[in-house]
Amino acid sequence: MKINNKVIRSVLSTQRLMMKSVAALTLSVLLPAAYAQSTPADDNAVAWLQEFVRIDTINPPGNEFRAVEFYARIFDSYGIPYETAESAPGRGNIWARLEGGDEPGLILLQHTDVVPADREYWTFDPLSGELKDGYLYGRGTRDMKGLGIAQLVAFLNLHTSGQALNRDVVFLATADEEAGGEFGVGWLIDNRPEIFEDIGILLNEGGGGSRSSAGDIAFGVEVTQKVPVWLHLKAIDVPGHGSSPRTTSSVTRIVQALNTLLENPFPPRIIPPVDEYFVGLSETMNDEWATAYADMGRAVQDPQFLQRLHEQRPGHNALTRDTCSMTRFEGSSKINVIPPEAWAELDCRILPDKPAEQFVAELEALIAHTGVTVEVIMAFTPAISTTNSRLFEAIRNVTGELHPGSRVIPSVSAGFTDSHFTRDLGIISYGFNPLITDDGENTGVHGNDERVPEAAFVRGVSDFYSVIRNVVFD
Repeated sequence: MKINNKVIRSVLSTQRLMMKSVAALTLSVLLPAAYAQSTPADDNAVAWLQEFVRIDTINPPGNEFRAVEFYARIFDSYGIPYETAESAPGRGNIWARLEGGDEPGLILLQHTDVVPADREYWTFDPLSGELKDGYLYGRGTRDMKGLGIAQLVAFLNLHTSGQALNRDVVFLATADEEAGGEFGVGWLIDNRPEIFEDIGILLNEGGGGSRSSAGDIAFGVEVTQKVPVWLHLKAIDVPGHGSSPRTTSSVTRIVQALNTLLENPFPPRIIPPVDEYFVGLSETMNDEWATAYADMGRAVQDPQFLQRLHEQRPGHNALTRDTCSMTRFEGSSKINVIPPEAWAELDCRILPDKPAEQFVAELEALIAHTGVTVEVIMAFTPAISTTNSRLFEAIRNVTGELHPGSRVIPSVSAGFTDSHFTRDLGIISYGFNPLITDDGENTGVHGNDERVPEAAFVRGVSDFYSVIRNVVFD
C-alpha cells in the first residue's frame, strides 16, 4: 500500500538544526511581561482586521494574492523588505525577515485563506467586517485573520522598537491551509527552503485562552494534532435498470462499507499528550466531568460515559480515538439507473501514535467483505513538539503575569494545521493565540456568524506581542 501524499520533508539538514540544539532553546531569564507601549501598529489592529476580512480569500479558489497585496502595502509603508511567490496562478505567499542574533530563528506563521460562508445563514455579510455590539463579524475573524493581524502587529513593533533581536524573526503568510497546504507551506518547503533555514521555533494557530464560568483562565498551547487521512472508497459492480434490483450493486457495496464503519467505531485509547491535556482541564472543573477528565483512560472504559462525551463534548470525544466522518457520496446520475460505479469519501483523523499506513490497513481489513477498494487522497505524518523551549516558558510566564492565576496546558488538536509541515522539519511548532473565549461562547469558526469580541481581540494583540518580546529580546 502506497500513500502518495505522505508528507516527509528533509529539505533542511538535521545536523544544522542540531548544532543550535534544544539546549540553545531551553530556559533562560525572561523579560518582565509589561505591556508594550501603544504604537500606531496597535492602534490600527481593528481597522486592519476589518480590511483583511473584507478581502475575499475564500478557498476554493483561494486568490490569496489579494492578501499578499494587503500585507505588501503595509510592509511598504514601514519600509520592510519582503518577498512573494505564487505557487499557482493567484495562490500567493508572502514573507519578511527581521535579522537578529544567533539563537534559532522564530517564524510567525499564518494562512490567509478562509473557508466558504453561506450569506443566507449569516446575520451580516460574511465579508463585511461589521462591528456591532462589541463584536467584529466576518469569515476569518477567528480562523485565522485575527491572529494573523496580531502576528503582523508584533512583527511591526519589533521592527520599530530599535532593539537588537537575539534571533531572526520571520513573518510568513501562506495560501491553501484550509485545503491541505500544498500550495502554501508545503510548496514553500520544496521551492523556497531558505525561509526555514536556521529556524528553531514557530508560532501558528491551534491554541487559545478559555475562561470558565468561575472566572478561571486556561491557555491551551497546541503541541500535536490528530493526523488527517482522507480516503476515497470505490465500488464497481454490474449496472442495470432500477426496476430490477440485483443482489449486489456498486451502491449497496458502498452503503455496506459505510454502515460497517458506522457500527464499528474505532476503540478508544488515551495517548500521553491527550491524557496530560485532560488532566490539566480537570483542575479547573467543578462539575461531574472533573473526576472523569482526571483519569480519562479509566473513564473511556464505560460505554455510557463515552456516549455522553460524544453527545455533549464531541471535540473532546474526538481526542479519545481515531475517527472517520462520512462527507461525500455519489452513485448514479439518474434515478432509474443502477450505476457501474459508486464512491464515498471519508475525512479520517487518527491519533499521532501510529503511522497512517497502519490505520489504512486496519480500515481495509474491516470493510474487506464488501469488495470496496480504498485509495488514500491525503495523509500526513505524526509529530509532537516538546515543551522544553524558551518559547513555551515565555508563554507560561507572560500569560501568568498578565492574567494572574491562569494556567498553560499543552493541548492536542482534533483538527490539523500547517504545523505538521514544520514539525516534519524538526522545528518546534506551537499553536497559540492569547485571545480569551468564555466557555460556551459561540465563535462561529467554520460556521455561521464567525465573530470576535473587539475588546478581547485588542487585548490579545497586546498579549501576543508581550510573549514575542520575551523570546526575542535579551
